[in-house]
Amino acid sequence: MRHEWRVVVIALAGGAPALVVLALVLAGLLRGPVAVGLGVAVGASWLICGLAIGHVVAFPLRTLGNLLGGLREGDYTVRAAADRHTGLLRELVEQANALGDVFRDQRMEAMSASALLRKVMGQIDVAVFAFDPSQKLRLLNEPAQRLLSQSAQRLIGLPAQELGLAEYLAGPVPRIVDLALPGGAGRWELRRTTFRDKGLPHVLVVLSDLTRTLHEEEREAWSRLVQVIRHEISNTLAPVQSLAGTLRSLLQHAPRTGSWEADLKEGLEVIEERSKALNRFMLSYTQLARLPEPQLRDLDVEAWVRRVASLETRIPVRMDGGPALTIRADGDQLEQLLINLVRNAADAALVTRGQVRVWWSQAGDNLDVWVEDDGPGLPQGSNLFVPFVTTKAGGAGLGLVLCRQIAEAHGGTLALHNRRDKQGCRAHLRLPLALESPSATAR
Repeated sequence: MRHEWRVVVIALAGGAPALVVLALVLAGLLRGPVAVGLGVAVGASWLICGLAIGHVVAFPLRTLGNLLGGLREGDYTVRAAADRHTGLLRELVEQANALGDVFRDQRMEAMSASALLRKVMGQIDVAVFAFDPSQKLRLLNEPAQRLLSQSAQRLIGLPAQELGLAEYLAGPVPRIVDLALPGGAGRWELRRTTFRDKGLPHVLVVLSDLTRTLHEEEREAWSRLVQVIRHEISNTLAPVQSLAGTLRSLLQHAPRTGSWEADLKEGLEVIEERSKALNRFMLSYTQLARLPEPQLRDLDVEAWVRRVASLETRIPVRMDGGPALTIRADGDQLEQLLINLVRNAADAALVTRGQVRVWWSQAGDNLDVWVEDDGPGLPQGSNLFVPFVTTKAGGAGLGLVLCRQIAEAHGGTLALHNRRDKQGCRAHLRLPLALESPSATAR
């Protein structure tokens, strides 16, 4: 039985004993049509009152039901008239209306945030994809549509395998990938994260086009390279040309002076030394441009650090140690990397008669190696990782560039910064404890 009818039945049942008593009393006092008419009037009044009670109870409940139904359907404009009610019922209606106001405000905020998100996603020059747990596409922005050369209506719901994006849902990030999609090709940076929508985990894939940036950087690098090579060759050829002219004049001079042989020998030695210097410079650049892929083997961290520290004989290198760890890496390349860092730290410490310290630690799945000195620190605005830029007299400006290349080839990072506790510099090398394949990280 419905709730409102139960209320009517209970109300009628509550008045039924009184009605029966009244009927018995009237049957004893009145006779004939008067008694029948009075009984009918009393019964009708009793029935009407019962129905009225049911209406009073059912009407506000029906109103609240319609209000909650509207809220469930997303219609937050429905309101119940609180002025028609009093007491607890009025409070209940007012709370229901307030709940609708909260839902309406939240919906407006969500719509504003959604509109802002769509604007931002449309303006940023990166392709954004969102995939559900079954790897089906659920969201993408305009750059992503251009990358796939199709509209969002056709792409939503398609699996990542069919879109050619399945390989980007796994593997290390961030990393550089070579895309060959209908709307774009070249080198792109891949980033990936996760979020939850309606309680389900989703994967967000972000692809940034690096082709134009890389081309600009390549042109700038070539420009810097040409300038450096021109400068180095000019520095070599200028004295060589001058000496060649002097020596030619010396040989053509008659009679020759008594020291002409010594002058000739000295001039040829200068030419030979400048030629060797130019050759060393070109060999250094060749080493920078042709770094081989890492050959991975097990490498004991403590033995590696201790071996490098012992090679520095100008100043004692203090080892503060660390946990016993073994990593997969190219020992020869990492040894050269650490030699450069320790040598640079020693060069700086010798200036101030300070110390050099080396230690390592484990941070999750990574190895952190620290090389610290008490030297004068890094100059402001120094471009330490730009090829051929150096802060040391006689330096080639290639050591730290090679170090960073070796670190990145192992899937790691290298950073240098001034110490905060005192004067000096600190180099921070981070390497993964396990590197699956050199080709994956060297791309």
